Parts: sequence; structure tokens; C-alpha cells
Amino acid sequence: MSSKCQICQKKAVYGNNVSHSHVKTRRRWNPNIQTIHITTSGNRKKMNVCTSCIKAGKVE
Repeated sequence: MSSKCQICQKKAVYGNNVSHSHVKTRRRWNPNIQTIHITTSGNRKKMNVCTSCIKAGKVE
């Protein structure tokens, strides 16, 4: 599954884990992407959408 929202284009963000001794290791924060089925003009279609777009009502 792609980790990019097809509505708002939200995608993974990269940064560092910082330990107590200040050792940095790379990590990523993924958006909460869900696969939903939508109906547009009579056609049923799958989309990868983040949960914030679903809660905001941007998709039906």
C-alpha cells in the first residue's frame, strides 16, 4: 500500500530517534492510510486516504 494520501497528498516524514546518550538513528512517521471504496459517477473505485480526510468528510 502506498503511504501517501490521494486527497491531501500527506506522506511519510523523516527524522531522528534521539536516545538518552544523544545517539541519533533515522526513523520515519507514517500517516494513517486506509484503503476505502468510493463511488464516483456510478463506478466503484479504491482509494488510499488518510484518516484525517475521512474524519473531515472529504470523501464519501
